[in-house]
Amino acid sequence: MTRLVDIRLGRGARLLLGALPIVALLFVYLLASEARHLDNPADKVLPTFEAMAQAIRSFTTDRDPSTDRIILVADTLASLYRLGIGLAIATASALVLGLLLGVMPLARVVLGPTVAVIAVIPPVAVLPILFIVLGLDEASKIALIAIGIAPFMTRDLTSFVANLPVEQTVKAQTLGANSWQLAIRVALPQLMPRLIEALRLSMGPAWVFLIASEAVASDVGLGYRIFLVRRYFAMDIILPYVAWISLLAIAADALLLFVSRRGFPWAHGGGR
Repeated sequence: MTRLVDIRLGRGARLLLGALPIVALLFVYLLASEARHLDNPADKVLPTFEAMAQAIRSFTTDRDPSTDRIILVADTLASLYRLGIGLAIATASALVLGLLLGVMPLARVVLGPTVAVIAVIPPVAVLPILFIVLGLDEASKIALIAIGIAPFMTRDLTSFVANLPVEQTVKAQTLGANSWQLAIRVALPQLMPRLIEALRLSMGPAWVFLIASEAVASDVGLGYRIFLVRRYFAMDIILPYVAWISLLAIAADALLLFVSRRGFPWAHGGGR
């Protein structure tokens, strides 16, 4: 008798079964939307697919007055710029601190508590402080993303490096390696797949911080557009924007996974 835990499916079957719940949800939404519009043709809570298609045509053809770009393009580029810079700063700082704290116990004693305290502070709570100190321009939005995810990544990378087999450190020191060489030659190569994994896990919170900052003070961006039209109950715009953000997040996650598997196949069972 075949156990459920022993069932292995091919790629095609996995894609098909994975798509079924999404198709089912869309079908349920279609039925619910049509039912609501039969009772109230002016209903805005569950817009029809036709209404959303019209909205999509509008914000993919109309231009934003402030940037003279197509609205969706302007919003996407602005948000991806803020997200990309924030993630880059967070990743670089987490990599440096993770190596430092993971390899050197003294650094862990001195800086570890500070990182732990910063990690438990709700990032959105410091958003007003960032606006006061850095202003309402790009710096405060980028800083919120970096501050929001860097401590988590730092703690994860520090724990990974600190728990590497002691035998590796002992052998490297026997061969004459100093602290710098232990970090670069021993810890860093093994840390890179973990860094990409930590970045993948941080993408969700990073999007949350981005949307939050754009909702408070911005004149362009995906979060700005969603909160701009919410006062008009424009669900026909909000839902496609949420779907677009989801597609961007999925694409970013797939890209990071591809880079990890290509660059470090040994961390994925030989790339299989």
